Amino acid sequence: MQETNQPTRKVLCIEDEHFISELYARALSKGGYEVTVIADGSQALTEAETNAYDIILLDLMVPNLTGIEILRKLRDPARVPPIKAKILIITNLEQREDVRADIEKQADGYLVKAELTPHELVTFIDNIK
Repeated sequence: MQETNQPTRKVLCIEDEHFISELYARALSKGGYEVTVIADGSQALTEAETNAYDIILLDLMVPNLTGIEILRKLRDPARVPPIKAKILIITNLEQREDVRADIEKQADGYLVKAELTPHELVTFIDNIK
């Protein structure tokens, strides 16, 4: 890995599908990111609230708390301090257009897993400022 002056960016991957989270974690680690994977929605929310992450990859269908519930809690305007992480929705779930538009308003990106290779995910995240 190259020496850079930038600190390693931290990614929280909230994904209950082990195979997918493994692919993402491997690709992101190779891309120079520090990755934490959590499959449970409640645990993931607690971890996200530490505000220690630069990027949160959020699947909509995780056990115990849905991705939409997590997104709403993290983006609550009354939250102090606000969550600094960019939140990217990663899903294969088909959404009605109005539901998707509402989610996209609160998130910093909306990605469909089936249309994205792990390498493309890393490239996408590399371009987030």
